[in-house]
Amino acid sequence: MSMNKRNFVAAGMGLAGLWTATGSSHAATQAKAPSGPTLLTISGAITQSNRGALDATIDQMMGKHGIQFDKAYALDAAALARMPAVTIKPTLEYDSKPHTLKGPLLTTVLAAAGVSAGSPVQLGLRAVDGYNVNISMADAQAYRMIVATHIDGQPMALGGLGPQWAVYDADVLPAFKDKPVKERFGLCPWGLYHIEVKKA
Repeated sequence: MSMNKRNFVAAGMGLAGLWTATGSSHAATQAKAPSGPTLLTISGAITQSNRGALDATIDQMMGKHGIQFDKAYALDAAALARMPAVTIKPTLEYDSKPHTLKGPLLTTVLAAAGVSAGSPVQLGLRAVDGYNVNISMADAQAYRMIVATHIDGQPMALGGLGPQWAVYDADVLPAFKDKPVKERFGLCPWGLYHIEVKKA
């Protein structure tokens, strides 16, 4: 499915669920909770967490998307900015021009939640509009997928491709480089806000 043909099911919901509360009644289990609004939540087969279970009142978007967890790892913009960044320059389907994307490797982001790069897991990547894809950790690593936070030197905005985009440099990957540009990014949800780590 082309990324520009996704239906925005989240538009009528409001955005309250995107900024997950970190000060809920659930105590942080291991790591320090973020001090800013949560932009990305990782749940499932993780060994590090900094928030408790999904809160049906506060986590409205996640609830409407059918996400459930008893613990999770929440990241704010500052946490993502502290991670080593990688820069890629893929040709995007929206204007067929190369754009500079920057952000940490997906494997680096997952490591914060205690998921090692070699783990035999599947990753459910979910966007704010409900678009959801599954990719193996092995493929995410082989494709050097990043969690892009910047495009062409600017932070990616909510309402655009951000605040995060799980993406790879399709121009250089044998699995994608010979496909039409509109068919290269089906595994790359923009508006990424949740990752579910599932044991394979």
